Amino acid sequence: MTGGEDHSSTNRWAALLALAEELRPELHRYCSRLVGSVIEGEDVVQDTFAKAFVALEAMTELPQLRAWLFRIAHNRALDVLRSKAIRAAEPIEAAYDVVDGASPDPVEQLMHQEAVRTAVSRFAELPILQRSVIILKDVLDEPLADIASLLDLSVDAVKAHLARGRSRLREIKAAAPRPPDARSPSAAVMRYVTLFNQKDWDGLRAMLADDVKLNQSAHAVRTGRTDVGMFFSIYAKHDRVRLAPAWLEGREVIAVFEDGMETKPSYFMWLEWRGDEITFIRDYRYVRYIMADAELTVSTDSGTQA
Repeated sequence: MTGGEDHSSTNRWAALLALAEELRPELHRYCSRLVGSVIEGEDVVQDTFAKAFVALEAMTELPQLRAWLFRIAHNRALDVLRSKAIRAAEPIEAAYDVVDGASPDPVEQLMHQEAVRTAVSRFAELPILQRSVIILKDVLDEPLADIASLLDLSVDAVKAHLARGRSRLREIKAAAPRPPDARSPSAAVMRYVTLFNQKDWDGLRAMLADDVKLNQSAHAVRTGRTDVGMFFSIYAKHDRVRLAPAWLEGREVIAVFEDGMETKPSYFMWLEWRGDEITFIRDYRYVRYIMADAELTVSTDSGTQA
């Protein structure tokens, strides 16, 4: 490879990396609603950039990165949905009037506000195309023409899916059950939280399995008791951090408060177990945008007892 080619490749990587940081929150808002989970949505975002880095190596010309990344994310999210056997489709009907411009009318602004406030899990109850166009238009405020290009639809078809999806989403929200109250924490999570809040780092390291893995999204995966044990050395430098058991999307997780006076978690982590040993830690410290759409139910038991 020539020096010029090296320079071109470096520029492409630099451009993608810069855009990655800027687009990650938007991609997550799209993917989490498309798959119906903020946790799975972040997995899709990670997969998107992994695929993009590999594909970029073989390219001779830099694509329009924003549209390209959204298409990769969209296709990866559809793969996830297929693997979960969630398939839905509806015929396209006549287009409805939808305002699309720099100054949307009050109705369009209301649609945006409602979509942003709607729980991520509610979107999963919509057919896939309706789900996609509502997220892209009402959550991310993408132009109709760009949505049509991404989804391989006509603008009129996008308008039809948008109108039907908005109507269906209102029905879903009206029928949505009240979120369940917090349940009692499991003994394993309670022990982890208690040791953490007591700053017993050696006690926490003793809970790690020999083959434990740590995933911190944009960072390299750590593997093994020794390497993952360094994770607690980082938290040892922050005296005010505390944990509390919590629930998200039916999964027991751990809410992280960076200040003892905070009432809302800064982010969360979740663990996997084999018996009493921790086999996997997923820490969302470096992708806090995930909290914008996460509906955590935090336990009142903070795990500070001896």
